[in-house]
Amino acid sequence: MIKPLALTCAVALSAAMAVPVVAQTPVRSASAPAPVAFTLPDLPYAANALEPAIDAQTMEIHHGRHHKAYVDNLNAAVAADPTLAGASIEDLMGRVSTLPSTIRNNGGGHWNHSLFWTLMAPVGQGGEPSDELAAAITRDFGSMDAFKTAFNQAATSRFGSGWAWLIVKDGKLQITSTANQDNPLMDVAEVRGAPILAVDVWEHAYYLKYQNKRADYLTAWWTVVNWNAVNRLYAEAE
Repeated sequence: MIKPLALTCAVALSAAMAVPVVAQTPVRSASAPAPVAFTLPDLPYAANALEPAIDAQTMEIHHGRHHKAYVDNLNAAVAADPTLAGASIEDLMGRVSTLPSTIRNNGGGHWNHSLFWTLMAPVGQGGEPSDELAAAITRDFGSMDAFKTAFNQAATSRFGSGWAWLIVKDGKLQITSTANQDNPLMDVAEVRGAPILAVDVWEHAYYLKYQNKRADYLTAWWTVVNWNAVNRLYAEAE
């Protein structure tokens, strides 16, 4: 069973990801702005903290422009439909097939990036896979090297923009990928499960530094994976 991210990833994502709208809001004038349902979370480190793997300019643009645009567009889409007031991001993802594409694209962009930032840490600060996770990786993929090879393959073979994921499904680890801003929590996902690791392979995530060399980006990205966060997510998904 897929657990809501609010329960399984509270520490990793922080309460800033989704601020619930109160059930009864004060009477507002016609010109007053609509209440904000979702907010852009702060990066858990400085923009230059992941260098040399990911440069500061890429982080600033990726977080401050791309992620912010997803949040702004998601809030506008939610505000346009009173029935969505107060809905959590996980609720929206779970029934996205019934919602406008603006919710799917921007809600996915917000959820995916809010997770992604927490799954990275400065070089030397991300820890190592826990004994439990390492054993599961060996059980389900044969070895850590085999796992990384399969994960990189999913990331490099994703045509165009998208994501690669490590998920927990039916008690086992599985690698999958999604197009655009889709994720494994969505009811439209080809493979659904609880995400515990993800990498963004949209060009805006790496093009300034790596141009078209996605494989080089992935090699560098492994040096900043925050295994401490992955370990927590794995423990909570089990």
